[in-house]
Amino acid sequence: MFKIKAADGTNNLCGRKIAEIRKSKKLSQRKLAAKMQLLGFDVDHYFIRRVENGERFVTDIDLVIFSRALQVPIDNMLSAEDAKL
Repeated sequence: MFKIKAADGTNNLCGRKIAEIRKSKKLSQRKLAAKMQLLGFDVDHYFIRRVENGERFVTDIDLVIFSRALQVPIDNMLSAEDAKL
């Protein structure tokens, strides 16, 4: 089965940016997961690690929850330059 990947071989375009935003807000992966859990999204810090490392595909629902938990617009997690497939 063929799977689409980013040019760098990762499974998402937003992971590195999510990590950058999380670190700028001085949140650990565990604290971000806890914030997401309070929003009703059942995740743990392993989920956050897999997203940030590009090991996991990210859905639009995931992006909405990340956006709410990090209090940033969705487009802050994506950019046209990242989409060099």
